Amino acid sequence: MRLPVPCPGPLIPDATDRFDAAYRAAKAQRAVFVGIEREGERWTVKADALTAGPGHVVDDAVNAALRAAAGRLVREREAGSDAFDGPVYFMLHGVPSEGRARELAAAFHAALYGTLGPLRRAVPGADVDQDGDTAG
Repeated sequence: MRLPVPCPGPLIPDATDRFDAAYRAAKAQRAVFVGIEREGERWTVKADALTAGPGHVVDDAVNAALRAAAGRLVREREAGSDAFDGPVYFMLHGVPSEGRARELAAAFHAALYGTLGPLRRAVPGADVDQDGDTAG
């Protein structure tokens, strides 16, 4: 099933023990991959624009906003210091709850399609202004 953009958190797929199949499905649909995975008591968020194909371009300003959000999440200890922050693949380990992982995954997914409003709401202070555009 192709995910809507923006995608509500409850629709973000749980790829725990199913990552390969979920990634292949996104690639076959030429869609941005997004998923969450349970790792013990914590969660991992993964988003990858490569699955959308060579015609899918992620703007530099979007990448800057995503990197700023990942950095803020690490500083606030909502994600582990081993976060991978792009430019086309993003991974956040150590997210404390499934609900928060879904919220962040939905925000990163929307941003990779150029919609930054959900990222601004999910990670306040992540260098994204009120209109959903990157600041600066």
